[in-house]
Amino acid sequence: MTILDGKKISNDIKNEIAQEVAKMRERGEKVPHLAAIIVGKDGASMTYVNSKVKACERVGFESSLYRLPNTISELELLDKIEELNQNDDIDGFIVQLPLPPQIDTQKVLNAVDPDKDVDGFHPTNFGKMALDMTTFIPATPFGILELLERYDIPTKGKHTVVIGRSYIVGRPMSILMGRSGFPGNSTVTLTHEFTKNITQITSQADIIIIAVGIPDFLKKEMIKDDAVIIDVGITRVPDEDSPKGYVIKGDVDFDNVKDRASFLTPVPGGVGPMTVSMLLKNTLLARERHRMANK
Repeated sequence: MTILDGKKISNDIKNEIAQEVAKMRERGEKVPHLAAIIVGKDGASMTYVNSKVKACERVGFESSLYRLPNTISELELLDKIEELNQNDDIDGFIVQLPLPPQIDTQKVLNAVDPDKDVDGFHPTNFGKMALDMTTFIPATPFGILELLERYDIPTKGKHTVVIGRSYIVGRPMSILMGRSGFPGNSTVTLTHEFTKNITQITSQADIIIIAVGIPDFLKKEMIKDDAVIIDVGITRVPDEDSPKGYVIKGDVDFDNVKDRASFLTPVPGGVGPMTVSMLLKNTLLARERHRMANK
């Protein structure tokens, strides 16, 4: 069994991006600028956004962080988004989710300029992705594709089962794995909470991509020998024996599944680190597009 080391691949990508940025500086070009809006003080969101700021520093990007109060109105947030849309110095920006209940998340995501939507959540970019057009691919699915490609895992003609249908991971993965090219050309089955006989389906899968947020959901008896398993889940599970009082668990019962799988992502250290790197890659792409448009 081979561990798909997202931490190592993520570092490789950051090094590659840093080299690109160094060349841009040498040519006297503007370096990429990534901005993030965070509303409120959700602990997990703060950690994630801070990791993005550090990643920007590491590769030589400019970064801006806009911290807004939890009490902000939808209109005020939309005004802030429009301000960033109009700011030519910013190449790409993200609105960190989740948002407080008074704000319509879809309305907010729709307000982001598709040319700056480095999260790949805007309907325009999602539609382009579905049509196999060049666009921003959502960072987590983009990271999974990169892992499959860099480990040269065959996908053509394989049966890929996606568990979970969120628009952040499951749904885009089902589209991307069925697209023409590599990674892709799979026969894809998309499963979810109402799928019956799920073990019957997963036990036929060559590749399983799971993102349901249920710790240890995928068991050894649910997969066939030599299956490729991509675990997107990450949940804090209370554990009195741990110094932190909790342990991080994925959606896969790792200790048992590892004996049967051919490739497996660990949690943490698998898909997670890839997400930030691919966000940087999308921002680099945005900068290049803006440079070409302004020629």
